[in-house]
Amino acid sequence: MAILRGKKIVLGVTGSIAAYKSALLIRLLVKAGAEVQVIMTTAAKDFITPLTLATLSKRPVLSEFINQLAGDGQWNNHVDLALWADLIVIAPVSAHTLAKLAHGFCDDLLSAVYLSAKCPVFLAPAMDLDMYRHPATLDNLRKLESFGNFLIRAEHGELASGLVGEGRLAEPEHILSDLERHFMHRPVFRHKKVLITAGPTQEPIDPVRFISNHSSGKMGYAIARAFAQAGAEVTLVSGPTVLPLPDPTIRRISVRSARQMYEATATEFSGAHIVVLAAAVADYTPLNPADQKIKKKEAVFALEMTKTVDIAATLGQEKRPDQIVVGFALETNDELANAKAKLRAKNFDLIVLNSLRDSGAGFGHDTNKITVIDKEERVYHYELKSKDEVAEDLLHLVQEQLSMV
Repeated sequence: MAILRGKKIVLGVTGSIAAYKSALLIRLLVKAGAEVQVIMTTAAKDFITPLTLATLSKRPVLSEFINQLAGDGQWNNHVDLALWADLIVIAPVSAHTLAKLAHGFCDDLLSAVYLSAKCPVFLAPAMDLDMYRHPATLDNLRKLESFGNFLIRAEHGELASGLVGEGRLAEPEHILSDLERHFMHRPVFRHKKVLITAGPTQEPIDPVRFISNHSSGKMGYAIARAFAQAGAEVTLVSGPTVLPLPDPTIRRISVRSARQMYEATATEFSGAHIVVLAAAVADYTPLNPADQKIKKKEAVFALEMTKTVDIAATLGQEKRPDQIVVGFALETNDELANAKAKLRAKNFDLIVLNSLRDSGAGFGHDTNKITVIDKEERVYHYELKSKDEVAEDLLHLVQEQLSMV
């Protein structure tokens, strides 16, 4: 998606040990197409060098009112910088800088730009937990919110990086998501609850072995992110994957087996307006998993398997007229015929067809090539695209389906 392409963003970096993460944020912003102007406080330079951030942003880092390196009295005009910006984000913002901004102190370039700003301002606090919980800091945060600033806080929850909580800087990916959401002006799924399944399942053979597939979860996670950024309340039931939470507003339920995925999905199904079943769920599971590790003894090892619950078929029969259910079909032959049969049998409104014969599609890729079939069996063909772009295409089709409910 090109939500931030061409957007002018002033990134303020203050004296916090989390300042090193500003480099990661700059990389994400530049990759998204934004123009980034970094302004550092003096204290921030103790944690990360201006050269690093200048290299990543492809712009000189500003810190002082007067450009000392130029030697000619060149003025860094705080008013012009504030007017240039489409958005200001200060990440990390220390307790000291929070206090200055909350009380209107203006003793450096960053605080002067902040006070001159007419664009939205986002603040991502980062400090010791006790400092964060101090009544003075909490009062400053409330005051800054009352001024119309947007706060980006790390929330309690399990991410790829581990457990996060109050006082810790929000992950750069989540800061990026908040900024993208601000510019989206497309909350078309606001007040809609969306249930999405993603990733593989793992079916246990014994305590150390399992049967699984090659699904990375990337497509399902891209769909979850797209719905969240379009204003939906998203629940993501995810099989094992190394992917981070795609958006901080998403509620993730982590499962392993097909049985666990069915139970979690069935529990959430009745409350969802839209259901997207993108997970690669095992069709069979070992009938009697061993309690102890199976030793290598026999030359031939036979494993008795039994069918798993068909999540799509079961939920499809429970579907209400006001619900939209989207299924996925990964095929290797007779693709359209097989997908149409699955569409009818499982009572889907849309089915997304992937063919393993298409280069760049299927498991593990960052791209996908899909064909979508609706319940009238109209066929929509799409070219090879990034999975984020594929997710956007799917959103448009779901929106059309909602208009007909």
